[in-house]
Amino acid sequence: MLRSDDSAAGQPRRLDYGFFGPDSPTWKVWTQPTALIGFQRSVVLEHFDPFLAAAVADQRGIYRDPAGRMDRTLAYFLTVAVGDSRTAIGVSDHLMKVHAAATGIEPISGKRYSANNPDSQLWIHVTGWHSVLKCYERYGPGPLSRDEERRYWAESVIAAELQTCKTATVPASRGEVREYFAQVRPKLCTSERANEGMHYLLRIPRASGNAKMWAVSRLMAPATIATLPKWMRELGNFDQPSALDAAILPATRLAMRAARNPAVTLGILTGSMPMTHRTMHQHLKGAAPEHAKTTTPAEAREHYGRTAEAAAS
Repeated sequence: MLRSDDSAAGQPRRLDYGFFGPDSPTWKVWTQPTALIGFQRSVVLEHFDPFLAAAVADQRGIYRDPAGRMDRTLAYFLTVAVGDSRTAIGVSDHLMKVHAAATGIEPISGKRYSANNPDSQLWIHVTGWHSVLKCYERYGPGPLSRDEERRYWAESVIAAELQTCKTATVPASRGEVREYFAQVRPKLCTSERANEGMHYLLRIPRASGNAKMWAVSRLMAPATIATLPKWMRELGNFDQPSALDAAILPATRLAMRAARNPAVTLGILTGSMPMTHRTMHQHLKGAAPEHAKTTTPAEAREHYGRTAEAAAS
C-alpha cells in the first residue's frame, strides 16, 4: 500500500512536504523513536472504547497478523504526519474502505458498531496524537515550547480531516484534550475481549511468528504502562509497581537517546514493520520533494481524490 520514495533506489520522488513540513512540531514529534512507545500506548487505549474493542475482537486481525496490523496502522499515522499529500490521501481512502467492512454488534450494549463511526475515529485520533506527544515528553527531548505545542494541536486538527472525525469536535489544545478525556471517561469500559486485546498488544506472543515484534513489545510494555493513569492500569488489569515506573524512566530515556540515530531507528523497523520502515526511510533518506511546499487535506483531496489510492499502492 505504501512505497519508498527514494529516488536513488529508482522510486518516484515525493510530490510535496505534505500537510506540515520540515519546521513543524508534527515532524519533530512523530519521527522520534519515542513514537513507537506512544503508538503501543495508543493501540492499547483503543480497547477502552467498547465499540472499537468489539471491532478488533470480531475481525481478529491483531491475532492473525499482529505485526502486519501494527505496521499498517503506524504507517498510516506516520504517512499523514510526514508523507506527501497524494500518498496521505491515498492511504486515508484505503483505510476508510477497510474500516467500512468492520461492522457488527457490540455485545455489552447490543448496539451496532462501525469502525468508521466519527466518535470511535475521534478516540483513535486523540489517543494517538496525545500518546505520541506524551512519550516524546517523558522519554525523549522533553516538552515542546508553548508555541510548538499550540502548533502541534492545531496540526492534529488538520490530520483529523483524513478520518471521519467531525472537525469541530477535535481538541485543539492540551486543555481541550483534558476536557475530551473527562467527557468520554464515563463511556469507557473493559471486558474479557478488550483485556485480551490490550494484553496481547502489550506483550505479543512468540507464537505470532515475528521474533523482533515479540521482543520489542515486551521491552516497551513497562515504559508504556508507566505513562498511564492508575485507573486505566487497574481497569485493564496490567498495573505494575511504582518502583518499576521509576526504574524504567532513566533506562528508557537512555535507550531512546541511542535510537535517535537514523540507522538505529531504521534497524528497529527492519523486518518487523516493513511499511513503516519504508515511510521512515523515505522521510530520512529520500530525495527532496518535487515541490518544496505544504498543502491542505482539502486541496489534496480536490487534486487527487480516490485516484491517489492507486498511486500509493
